[in-house]
Amino acid sequence: MRLVTLIAFVLAWLTAPVLAIPVRAAEQSMIILDASGSMWAKISGKTKIAIARETLSTVLKSVPQTTALGLMVYGHREKGSCADIELAIPPAVGTEAAIAKFVNGVNPKGKTPLAASVRAAAEALKYTEDKATIILITDGLETCDADPCALATELKQQGVDFTVHVVGFGLTQEEGKQVACLAENTGGHYFPAADADELSKALAATVSAPPAPEPAKPSPAEEKPEKNVVAEAFLSEGGPSLADNSAVYWEIFKAGSGDEPEGDHVDFLYNGKFALHLPAGRYVATAKLDSWIERQVAFDVTDTAVATPKVVFDAGHVELTPKREAGGPDAGSDAALALDFGSYQTTYYGPSKFYAPAGSFKVKGSLGSASVEQEIAVEAGKEVKADIVIAAGVINNKAIYTEKGPEVDSSNVFFQVLSRNADINGERKRFGYTYGTGTKLDVPAGDYLLSAQLGSTTVETPFSIKGGEGKDVIVNLDAGVLAIKAPGAEKITVLSATKDIQGNRKELSYAFAEEHSDTLHPGDYLVQVTFKGDVATKEMPASVKAGERSEVTVQ
Repeated sequence: MRLVTLIAFVLAWLTAPVLAIPVRAAEQSMIILDASGSMWAKISGKTKIAIARETLSTVLKSVPQTTALGLMVYGHREKGSCADIELAIPPAVGTEAAIAKFVNGVNPKGKTPLAASVRAAAEALKYTEDKATIILITDGLETCDADPCALATELKQQGVDFTVHVVGFGLTQEEGKQVACLAENTGGHYFPAADADELSKALAATVSAPPAPEPAKPSPAEEKPEKNVVAEAFLSEGGPSLADNSAVYWEIFKAGSGDEPEGDHVDFLYNGKFALHLPAGRYVATAKLDSWIERQVAFDVTDTAVATPKVVFDAGHVELTPKREAGGPDAGSDAALALDFGSYQTTYYGPSKFYAPAGSFKVKGSLGSASVEQEIAVEAGKEVKADIVIAAGVINNKAIYTEKGPEVDSSNVFFQVLSRNADINGERKRFGYTYGTGTKLDVPAGDYLLSAQLGSTTVETPFSIKGGEGKDVIVNLDAGVLAIKAPGAEKITVLSATKDIQGNRKELSYAFAEEHSDTLHPGDYLVQVTFKGDVATKEMPASVKAGERSEVTVQ
């Protein structure tokens, strides 16, 4: 990964023309790293945590020597704990190698306590006494019943000079808005990062960028425009500006032959509109909307006039809501929306808002094995809302030993949803599977069999489901448990009591152990035990009753 330019500017828009504000790690700064379970998700084939490790390792090499930097991590030690927050590296000068080493050993697994981790970091920085800056890297929203926005306001009011910068790693635009308040309410900046390159740029702007030198004041005779470039992006020709929209990302290059970008970028910025000063010359600006809709414009810069490059994305805003049935509630984040724009594909989960080029694109909505394909038309500058109806129901899988007997309480029950009809080879199509009673499966509307397997018992129960319907499907195993103890045994085998026409007994289950249990239909069986050493094999008859546990000892 190429090290990005160390001088980075982040835009804050108040009035036009706007100023590019340099963002850098303060004298006392704390990185908060998201190590929740979702960091195992992949971007372009690589896990988010791997991307974060590599990016931090590179960017930390360019941290100014005067910066006291610390590391706080959450979600890396316990699943489901909102208190799993660790001050891994206290803020100090020269901690970069220690931070990189700790991050390389992080194993994501827990929840996302954004507010609690920001408060803990603020207190570690003594924010009520000293200037304090926090750089929060998160790939998810608050999951611990706290209000990060209210906390940011509180800390800003109580702190001496307290700022939070937020890097939203792989967040949708809508999710980004929900965490951006941590930055906005403290005077910081929000950086969307959809991939490794954008994460590297965001961290360079917040962690490693040195202070921008104070510009020398020109004499009256040398007065020039303070900002000689004001660039602006639009969704459609003649439409409103995307002025303060952080979904727009710019890179500025020197122009080569044919007005193609030449060399490394000379600057990068977020926002639909920006203003900055560039040396006189010819440049090319590339602008991306939602990280992939890209436009390019070449422009000339002089010392005496303001250049005003403009890009029009020719795109619209799309809002898709997955549903299990027409007119029903949204299907939630279990529903996947796979978008196909031809040269670009991506997937969202649950209700989603994003930008799309004018024209049409395909979306495939899926819930478990249920899916639907739909084409969405987009008009430049317009908003389109559409429901993606995935005709699916939800079944609650349950198993019982007998009609009136106990319920099966086991995570070993293997449930499968199968087609009612078998193919020419006698095989049934599978529409989903899971382990454990009390689990749920999304199933396309239709008629099916729910197969439950526990031990040597497999039973299939027919059921029907409609889109948007939820129902319990109960499988009666009509079985009991045979528990066998055989001290000194090398192998325990459960066989059918009767022999087939060839004189052989059917082997139902076995275990290389001194104890073995199996779930069996009611009836008679034979237990065969092979002992260790020079001990003869022994056999013992056993009977199983539905809903009961039968215990035998062979010795």
